Amino acid sequence: MQFHLNGFEPGDPEIADPVARVLPSGMPGPVPQEVDVLIVGCGPAGLTLAAQLSAFADIRTCIVEQKPSRLLRGQADGVACRTMEMFEAFGFAERVLKESCWITETMFWKPDENKPDNIVRSGRVQDVEDGLSEMPHVILNQARVHDGYLDVMRKSSAKLEPYYSRRLLDLEIAPAARFEDHAVTVRLERLDAGHEGEIETIKARYVVGCDGARSTVRKSIGRELRGDSANHAWGVMDVLAVTDFPDIRYKVLIQSARDGSIIVIPREGGYLVRLYVELANLDAGERIASRNITPDDLIAKARRILNPHTLDVKEIAWWSVYEIGQRLTDKFDDVPAEEVETRLPRVFIAGDACHTHSPKAGQGMNVSMQDAFNLGWKLASVLRGRSAPHLLHSYSAERQAVAKELIDFDREWAELLASAKGDNKGADAAQTQDYFVRHGRYTAGTATHYRPSLLTAKGDHQHLAKGFAIGTRFHSAPVVRLSDAKPVHLGHVAKADGRFRLYLFAGAGDPADGSPLRTLCDFLSESPKSPIKRHTQASADIDSVIDVRAVFQQAHTALAIETMPPLLLPRKGRYGLIDYEKMFCPDLRSGHDIFAMRGVDRNKGCMVVVRPDQYVAHVLPLDAHEELAGFFNGFMLRAE
Repeated sequence: MQFHLNGFEPGDPEIADPVARVLPSGMPGPVPQEVDVLIVGCGPAGLTLAAQLSAFADIRTCIVEQKPSRLLRGQADGVACRTMEMFEAFGFAERVLKESCWITETMFWKPDENKPDNIVRSGRVQDVEDGLSEMPHVILNQARVHDGYLDVMRKSSAKLEPYYSRRLLDLEIAPAARFEDHAVTVRLERLDAGHEGEIETIKARYVVGCDGARSTVRKSIGRELRGDSANHAWGVMDVLAVTDFPDIRYKVLIQSARDGSIIVIPREGGYLVRLYVELANLDAGERIASRNITPDDLIAKARRILNPHTLDVKEIAWWSVYEIGQRLTDKFDDVPAEEVETRLPRVFIAGDACHTHSPKAGQGMNVSMQDAFNLGWKLASVLRGRSAPHLLHSYSAERQAVAKELIDFDREWAELLASAKGDNKGADAAQTQDYFVRHGRYTAGTATHYRPSLLTAKGDHQHLAKGFAIGTRFHSAPVVRLSDAKPVHLGHVAKADGRFRLYLFAGAGDPADGSPLRTLCDFLSESPKSPIKRHTQASADIDSVIDVRAVFQQAHTALAIETMPPLLLPRKGRYGLIDYEKMFCPDLRSGHDIFAMRGVDRNKGCMVVVRPDQYVAHVLPLDAHEELAGFFNGFMLRAE
């Protein structure tokens, strides 16, 4: 898609009338007096969480935002491959793929050895390694990401909309509250015209602070961000410009001899470009605001770095200056480490409220959304009575460790990109390029690896499916649906609906009577020890808690669907209609054999348990019935 030709216009580019591009957003009137979950902040983390919880009409969710309306421009723009996989689960990946700018290669430029004041191209690399994800790395205005979530919320059964113009004043947790009580009391100040200064009080069972680096929620629970002081300043601007720089539609890392570095990010629409411009080192305690940097200063610096190429800026859609600092809080909830065994969390923080990064690696928005995706299904499981509340301790334990790893990576990456190191040595372009290639999985968002825990098993049977590493995200692969021969991606059957997925990979031979897969299906559908029978209400669809899918080794033409176990042809809904979309085969016609691609044992087959946030929780033999039941019993409650 091409747009922004005659100036930047926010909103949906497929709508011709600029006025109609931005749909009204926001709930009128006062906030409710009681809710199950109160989300503070309408950034990427807050909207991810709200979109997930909006799938459950029986959970009362409220989201508030201090700003007067939805975001329209600026802020983050990098969408990692892993994030695109998550957008598929929420249902708006196709729209993002169509509208965004795809990053397929990254260019590197360095000073010309013969004319150091000029720059020359020094390298070109593939941006994402082959086979890492079915999704690309793309660039899209953060506001359009927000729009995707707002649409999900609006269309959901909960019909959720944010309450804008609300400033959080304080919150108080009742120390002796019972699990089912609305234990957190929150006071909000209205900022909207006609209601300025009015105080609203809302009681919630859980509060989640997604309110940024200056988080009031974080301060209310006594947490603070700790880490490096910000000592390096950068500017950023989204521009419509005319230039003879040949790589302006690529992602480019430019390191000059004397004037610092630039990162060029081509933006959606074919014309818009983002420039990150290195400014200066800061003195101890100095803030960049004191230097009174202007847009003209950024343009002048960019022109010097781009020399001998020209840059004629026609319009600045958005700009900002900021200091780089990597900071992290020690825990992402209100429970002190020494009280984890005796106290349950009531207040959580996510995104910039608990970790801050430089924008250089494109991690901030992406990691924030993954925080919320991790927390959302756990809150839903507890609130709906499927899991005991101690499950909620796992959020801080898992995500704080991930944030620390990413901050360590981000610190090294930001240092590499900073030309002025104070040692009178220029940047090493070859070192920068090598580091970029070696750490591509971090920037793609696929490096997260959860440690063994209540939700992540040890790898005793990992050899049965080497390509589905326990603790990492489920790596999708092409398959063919048995019922209608439609080519699909196996991972795309998983939606953001709070359900576990149990993928059964059949062993060698026909899935006939007596096969391990059929015996397992009989156990799951009939045995009182079955995790499906134990954790699913009798009146609910059989796949409403644990969604079972089977993958066979044969071509789809070699199998008879009518001979398959009843569990794989479940009857659902008020009419008992048959769900035909539970069984898959390798996509042999296109040369994609999922068993070979993901290292699944052809002789024995296996089970792969996948969490609602798309991470592999367990790999088991097909006959490990009791071990499977024991895994779910560890954190799920018996259905009433």
